[in-house]
Amino acid sequence: MHILFALPGLHRFGRGAEVVFESVAQHIAASGEHQVTLVGSGEARSDRAYDFIHVPAASRARFEHWPKLPFLRHEFMYEELTFAAGLLRLPAVEQADVTMTCSYPYTNWALRRPRRKGRPAHVFVTQNGDWPALRQGPEPRFFSCDGLICTNPLYFERNRERWHSTLIPNGVDPDRFFPGPARKSELGLPTDRKIILMVSALEPGKRVIEAMRAVARVPDAQFVVAGDGPLRDEVDRLAGELLPGRFLRATFDHNQMPDLYRSADLFLHTKIQESFGNVYVEALSCGVPIVAHDDEVTRWILGGHATLVDTTSEAALATAIKNVLTAPETNAEAAAWAHARYAWEVVACKYVDFFEDVLDRSQHLRARQSAAPIGQGAQT
Repeated sequence: MHILFALPGLHRFGRGAEVVFESVAQHIAASGEHQVTLVGSGEARSDRAYDFIHVPAASRARFEHWPKLPFLRHEFMYEELTFAAGLLRLPAVEQADVTMTCSYPYTNWALRRPRRKGRPAHVFVTQNGDWPALRQGPEPRFFSCDGLICTNPLYFERNRERWHSTLIPNGVDPDRFFPGPARKSELGLPTDRKIILMVSALEPGKRVIEAMRAVARVPDAQFVVAGDGPLRDEVDRLAGELLPGRFLRATFDHNQMPDLYRSADLFLHTKIQESFGNVYVEALSCGVPIVAHDDEVTRWILGGHATLVDTTSEAALATAIKNVLTAPETNAEAAAWAHARYAWEVVACKYVDFFEDVLDRSQHLRARQSAAPIGQGAQT
């Protein structure tokens, strides 16, 4: 089976979706049983088992202040449009048996367009939400796929009747993310106070500003936000007002992330109904106590190994943070649980099983359509 993954940021950014695609692809390719190709705007790397094809794309940061209108409602749609223009004519797409993306609308459309030798079976994964699959609104009404990978049970339940679906979580690398000593001084973090860590893009849905207001109620703690995004100026301004002398916003190299988690005394995440949140299992795997929003998705991901609270209540969130910092728990058991459930090797096997199922269904459907009498389409 030849599997092609396409996403604008592959090999260029270390965002959550990119980490998932590259990790799954690496494990599948390393098995030697399938041919795997990644298409992204970065550059090829010699340490990867899969093939890589560069297709240029402009970074979404360039479009943060551009007009927002239908079919270009967000800077990531602008980024994706520049990428899909090259993907449309890429011969490797036609050579694949199965294609996959989590980017909509333009990457999905480019992979789904009719091709001379036939269109590959297409799988869409809900890394950025299931809004395209719900088909509500101007853009989603044009969505289609042959298989839908849902990253949490909420998405699975509300899409399983419409699309051929499966439930597969994201994963973690146990060889990188595991409990260990802190490296605060090496990372430029203060060593004389508790570290509250948030790893998040600076955009409204992540609710970083709400988290800052709650942390401001926690005396002496240092708030470290690892991430960037459109709200950076507002976040920096508010930090000067609410957290003078105890706030740090920075970006860290992907290789530094395990040490960053291990250097935290508490991991905080306030997104409501996150698609999955790789950061949850990365923090969990490093043995860091977690405070997060209490909803169906976080309960499923964290399995009781976290302090969950209504993060829309600033007072309740601040109290939860204080309680965890005062009486932190040893999370070696939680890390072992996360490794058993979320190791990339386990997750990649589930991807392969679903790809094979989707390809088999697609080939069966094509055979039925070819055998149907002229003028009579196969019923699906």
